[in-house]
Amino acid sequence: MADERPLETLITHTVSELRQALAELKETAPSGYREAFLAVQDKWKRSLNCWSASPSIAGRVLSNWYPIEEGIQLYGSTYDSTEHFWQAVKYHPETTEAEVSDLLRVFEQQDWAPWLKRLEDDSNIYLNNTYAVEFLRHNLQPARIRWFQDELQSQHVPAGDRLRSVQQRGSAFHFTAYEEKVLWGDLADLFHLVYVFSPADDPIRARLATRHFDGIYLADRKLGFISPEFRALMLEIWKVKYLQMPRFRELISGIPVEIRLEHFLNDGDSPDIPIPVYVGYLNQMREMARSAK
Repeated sequence: MADERPLETLITHTVSELRQALAELKETAPSGYREAFLAVQDKWKRSLNCWSASPSIAGRVLSNWYPIEEGIQLYGSTYDSTEHFWQAVKYHPETTEAEVSDLLRVFEQQDWAPWLKRLEDDSNIYLNNTYAVEFLRHNLQPARIRWFQDELQSQHVPAGDRLRSVQQRGSAFHFTAYEEKVLWGDLADLFHLVYVFSPADDPIRARLATRHFDGIYLADRKLGFISPEFRALMLEIWKVKYLQMPRFRELISGIPVEIRLEHFLNDGDSPDIPIPVYVGYLNQMREMARSAK
């Protein structure tokens, strides 16, 4: 299809919603049309999986990148997708654009070569955190820091605006899920990881702590960035999407149990939640949705 909206409607609406819409057709439908229509929906649901950057709705619909038209309510605020929440929560509620821009200027002036060499030479650190260290090596390059600065400026976010609020739903879509991942998400990951891997007496660590990149602040909780507690937050937000929102509950629970749900990222793993953990939660979520159904 040149236009994916009919397919999206077919995949992401419940059987009862489709039955009601079909019953309201003013045109005379051929015999068996309604049953055939719903059978097509069932077949499409069997082919679903989770690929964030998929060009097809069938690949994106289970992904955090899927834009939810009605929005999703999480911890008292509305977000355009679960990705928007996942990245926004990495910023303290009080952290502003000006504070983040100031940190980038500090990062630009730093010589990161000795700092990175310490991580690479420590086999315990490197072997247990290979993806995170390679992420840091890439994102601490001068050109990459300048890229973050340029992208931040291009968004025209007022200096005093709080970045968690900026990423929440407004009157219209502000950032795409892709922008959430590669700009806001990677930038927050960079700050959090530098804090995690810096020695206790490193001045850059203290500076990051003053901007609240020493953990994830959510309601009355503070979670470690690389921690089972933070990763478990993914399952919490999926419970809202897949248990409280009927169209997504029916969607994931309708996928046969013999099909293992998988997740694919173009850039491999992720420093905040490893793919095996993500996939495990996704399959666990299906079982919860099937039980709820």
